[in-house]
Amino acid sequence: MSAAPTKEDLARIMYEESVQAAAGLRRHFDASPMREALGLDPSGGLLLKMESALPTGSFKIRGAMHRLQHLSEEERGRGVVAASTGNHGAAVAHAASLTGVAATVLIPEPTPEGRAQAITSRGAGVVRSGAECGEAEAAARHRAEASGETFVSPYNDPVVMAGQGSLGVELLQHLPTLRRVYIAVGGGGLIGGVSAVLKHVAPEVEVIGCSPRASHPMHASVAAGEIVETEHLPTLSLATAGGLEEGSVTFPPCRDFVDRWELVDEGEIEEGLVRLLSEERILAEGAAAVALAVWSRDPRPEDGRKDCVVVCGGNLDIGDLRRVLGAPGA
Repeated sequence: MSAAPTKEDLARIMYEESVQAAAGLRRHFDASPMREALGLDPSGGLLLKMESALPTGSFKIRGAMHRLQHLSEEERGRGVVAASTGNHGAAVAHAASLTGVAATVLIPEPTPEGRAQAITSRGAGVVRSGAECGEAEAAARHRAEASGETFVSPYNDPVVMAGQGSLGVELLQHLPTLRRVYIAVGGGGLIGGVSAVLKHVAPEVEVIGCSPRASHPMHASVAAGEIVETEHLPTLSLATAGGLEEGSVTFPPCRDFVDRWELVDEGEIEEGLVRLLSEERILAEGAAAVALAVWSRDPRPEDGRKDCVVVCGGNLDIGDLRRVLGAPGA
């Protein structure tokens, strides 16, 4: 019987697969920009990794595209199905349109029409099913089993996680000046892939997992040493809200490779959104402000190295923007 893979083996495998993913993604879009945040830190000690500049406005296109690029010809012919009300659904739709694969996204019945149009405008079909995201996902999985379509998970898939890990490959270009990386955490696909890549090549870089206090399943699960159920309250960080699937492939890298876990309150998220908009002219979604809020609390580097906040997406609902800014009609 062969020995179980070590943490070092897992980091190496994720690094190798993420390098391959990065090369494949370049056929469809460039690396996301890295910019100095001189408004937030005039000393030049903060970098912003602008995932919001990617197609569909978030990092989710990385995992979705890489997953579809891994389909066999037979799987391509049967198409794919996903469940989402936001970034993942748009990413699957866009990736499917670029790769010539039929896609259907299941959304909960109450989903606003604007979110449905963000999916259909990219060529995917939309089916309303269930009262909330969990029911829509269960229906999507049942449909995939019955139809032979491939279910594309937003995070619980090693191929999707390797796609998200391509962001870590891009960060390697900024060594040895990189000191800390701040990443918002939901299901853990992004930070799981990125942390494994960084720990394989540059273990001295600190990776910080950032979550809203209102919904932090991975933070709680890592603290408990196993995936646990947690309470989920309303939060501006919609992209990270929700629970974890039992046995999620993202749990081991989050447990083994993330150096520190932090929680932020809703007021800190609001302040982060306002600061990004007023000081950097960046319209970001709540999850990006979660990462910025944690950076804002930490001491600044004094060794000449730089911090990086991942601006994971820019798809902020107009109603949330109005409320944060105190605009009429909020």
